[in-house]
Amino acid sequence: MTSFLALLESWGYWGMLVAAFIAGSVFPFSSEAVLTALQLAGLEPLRLFLFATAGNVAGSMFNYGIGSLGRMEWIERYLHVPAEKVNRTATWMQRYGAWIGILCFLPIIGSVIAVTLGFTRANPWLSLLTITIGKAARYAVVIFAVSMI
Repeated sequence: MTSFLALLESWGYWGMLVAAFIAGSVFPFSSEAVLTALQLAGLEPLRLFLFATAGNVAGSMFNYGIGSLGRMEWIERYLHVPAEKVNRTATWMQRYGAWIGILCFLPIIGSVIAVTLGFTRANPWLSLLTITIGKAARYAVVIFAVSMI
């Protein structure tokens, strides 16, 4: 894992994009560690923010796309998201709609939310907007915190 992290750091902004995509999808990974390392290495915070946000949103939209295929057995087998979590999240969506996408920044549950947005065929444009708001806010907080070091 350490060598993979070092590889992503050596790619600079593109490494940030890849790390954020991986973290935004259902694969467990910490893009915040890459972001912190790159910012401390002197890369420009605004560009890091843009690449991180774009990659992480793309990862969530990947999850949305898999969910939109509508095959619960695929979601359980390939994404390792249990049907009970998708159903529980779908109940939230009945109340809040695609606005629940703002919470996609949360660890673990964020992937479930993105998959459920796709599974329930939530408005893709509103999902994209709300996911982007949540992810951008998280990366803004991380960049600000690192700049205080």
